[in-house]
Amino acid sequence: NIDYVYSADPKKDPGAEKLEEISWPEFRKLVGDVWDPGLNTPFDPIASKEAEKESLQVAIIGNDIHNLERLLRSESFKGTTIS
Repeated sequence: NIDYVYSADPKKDPGAEKLEEISWPEFRKLVGDVWDPGLNTPFDPIASKEAEKESLQVAIIGNDIHNLERLLRSESFKGTTIS
């Protein structure tokens, strides 16, 4: 689990930046349009396309239960919002 979407793969690019907000078109440019086995992305390309079509908002927040609680209470949380 990851807390944020990054501008690039932080394991390969030391200049990769955490993104607190990103649009579906921007996110889809990062992850591509095709699912490949072994693809390492927080939200897969097929689901991303469908989420964009349905105008869904998705939060990438990692695995901290307290962070999830803050999100559910509409408080400030650590993570990326995709919309």
